[in-house]
Amino acid sequence: MKLQNKTIVLTGASSGVGLDLLGALGSSNTIINLSRHAPPEDAVQLSPGFAHVATNLADAASVDRAIEAITLSHPDGIDGLINCAAVQFLPKFTDSDFDPASIATEIAINLTSPAQLIHGLLGGLRKRSESFVLNVNSGLGLVPKKESAIYCTTKGGLDNLSRGLRAQLGGTSIRVQQAFLPLVDTPMTTGRGSGKLSSRDVARQIIRGIERGTPDNDIGKVKLLRIINRLSPSIANAIMQKGDS
Repeated sequence: MKLQNKTIVLTGASSGVGLDLLGALGSSNTIINLSRHAPPEDAVQLSPGFAHVATNLADAASVDRAIEAITLSHPDGIDGLINCAAVQFLPKFTDSDFDPASIATEIAINLTSPAQLIHGLLGGLRKRSESFVLNVNSGLGLVPKKESAIYCTTKGGLDNLSRGLRAQLGGTSIRVQQAFLPLVDTPMTTGRGSGKLSSRDVARQIIRGIERGTPDNDIGKVKLLRIINRLSPSIANAIMQKGDS
């Protein structure tokens, strides 16, 4: 599938990888962004078919309203859904500043809203002869680290969700794909780790994977992590426990 003249729903285009996906796709596609805040004006100006639907991805009712708005405004269907938005809260359960209220928020944004959007937009995706769902995942969905236990849990859940839906939709025109990211230079990772990939380069690799139909697109160091985890899960775990990677 060549990503040109397509209608694509994208979450999280206000910053990070989502913003760079908007920059790479917006000039030749209709992009519908779902996030609380609109992307910067300069990015919007370069995307003539851009539309922003203000959405709180932590709130199921807000997500439902976005689904309804997209369904009404695009009765002929959509070509793709990219679930890119995510949050990661760093305090451990044992830290004094851990906020238990953050658990529900992190799960809702990272796992519940992607599932809700896929189900809600399924009818529109089915109207096209070829369409896709791309869930942006993380190496932490394969091997967790001691920090961010809930984030790792949501990414592991997103992997299972993607593989389960891939089987369910196997006889349809809808492809279910994932992109597993390493540490990327975004606002989420400010002050953490080293050797980060640029979000612009990662966005390009995500798009290449969609166009090639790659089921699980391992980007950067995730390729090596998957191999190590297959050969020796204990070594992969030891690597991840050293910190951000």
